[in-house]
Amino acid sequence: NILSVQKALDHIGCENTVPSDAAVISSADGAVLPGVGSFGDAMDHLDASGLVGAVRDFAASGKPFLGICLGLQVLFDSSEESPEAHGLSLMQGEVRRFPSGMGLKIPHIGWNSIAVNPECPLFKGLSENPYVYFVHSYYLDAADKSVVSATAEYGVTFHAAVWKDNVFATQFHPEKSGSVGLRILRNFADML
Repeated sequence: NILSVQKALDHIGCENTVPSDAAVISSADGAVLPGVGSFGDAMDHLDASGLVGAVRDFAASGKPFLGICLGLQVLFDSSEESPEAHGLSLMQGEVRRFPSGMGLKIPHIGWNSIAVNPECPLFKGLSENPYVYFVHSYYLDAADKSVVSATAEYGVTFHAAVWKDNVFATQFHPEKSGSVGLRILRNFADML
């Protein structure tokens, strides 16, 4: 996932690097936290690499921050995927597993339309219901609905993106979402 995000950022002309330590993160103009895998493993990796504090500090810095897929999920309190793990709690909410028995395949893989908040700078210049690419078995249920900047339908209505001050996050993959995703990444880069 990191390589795909890097290639997409390179494609739009946004200089980027994969940081090796907290100092590199804190000196950046913006930060992107992509992720694939499980909630618990992601939090263990952030903790083991000493980056939990760096991510929290960066989010509090006021500089643009973008979480992608699992990078959205770990911004919240907890996940049914890893009940013992604690998220970053930058926003409140729980990540839930899609219910079985809906007649839909899990994981949710493929293109899906989202209903966007047109006020969100990440979605500037997009239609009200653009199509984006998802790969996930768990979805966000944000406690504070005012941070939800996009929703989608897949058996249930779920929170597909969030926005709070300088912190943005998407459950979908902008780097795999064609021209819509590139526009989202350009909008993020324009905030730097």
